[in-house]
Amino acid sequence: MTAPLLPQPGPPDPGAARPNLTMAPADGPEPLRADAARNRALLLDAALSLLARCGAADLTMESVAAAAGVGKGTVFRRFKDRTGLLIALLDHREALLQAAFLSGPPPLGPDAPAAERLHAFGPALMRHEREHHELILASRTDPLRTFSVPAQRLRHSHVSLLLRQAGAEGEPDLLAHTLLASIDTPLVHHLTCERGLAAERLEQGWHELLSRYGVAG
Repeated sequence: MTAPLLPQPGPPDPGAARPNLTMAPADGPEPLRADAARNRALLLDAALSLLARCGAADLTMESVAAAAGVGKGTVFRRFKDRTGLLIALLDHREALLQAAFLSGPPPLGPDAPAAERLHAFGPALMRHEREHHELILASRTDPLRTFSVPAQRLRHSHVSLLLRQAGAEGEPDLLAHTLLASIDTPLVHHLTCERGLAAERLEQGWHELLSRYGVAG
């Protein structure tokens, strides 16, 4: 986008609470002991190998147990269900994305103006999820779960905060939900794979929405 950036808000009030956005796992697994962490890594390695060979649709708790050489109950104790396993597989990829927008270089990272970061965030998130769309779609067994997982709450908080900093017109929390919904994985998959819409057009749609909210970039 080539339009000039909006003037940025003035310096924050020294007495105001500083936003605390920290990296969050896809679905908040509890901290693990060293031996449990090794077992979890063994199971995930087996699952990733199966995923590469057979895809997410054929990935089962039984096949992971067999590939890792453990009992099926071990896999269920660690991940609870197939959805928990799929979400765990997304954690590493999610961590890379979060590192980019929380502490990485501009335009995603904190050294860029809020408006510029917002315009960069949508396309980056869309590209990230398109790379892993099969895994993400397979994990979406409960539509409401999407809004409660830590990774999604972090994305919403991040976009909402940037909207406030950029002086967006409207309620930042609601605008953040609208923006994120416009690039949600099932919608992007439908528009690109079933409707034949170019991914670049969807990215342009993100920029157009931000411009409508008064966020030039």
